[in-house]
Amino acid sequence: MSEAMTTSNHEVIRAWIEAREGRPAVVAAPGKAATLRVDFGASDEDLRPIEWEDFFKVLEDNNLAFVHQDMTAEGITSRFNKFVPRE
Repeated sequence: MSEAMTTSNHEVIRAWIEAREGRPAVVAAPGKAATLRVDFGASDEDLRPIEWEDFFKVLEDNNLAFVHQDMTAEGITSRFNKFVPRE
């Protein structure tokens, strides 16, 4: 796996997600805070699409950073991503 990068820059996050045809989403569980996810179109009934403004509000309100990988070790565009607490 090639190196993963971490950012909280909204423009970088949005560009990375859109370049991979992803959309902002959350997993909404009753009684729990929304969990950020990127929807790449896979069938996942738990994902709920949200607007970019709401996506970044959750990111900021929870002090999260976006970990992502641009390319795999094989040179293929990667969709690897996760949200982690900011240090």
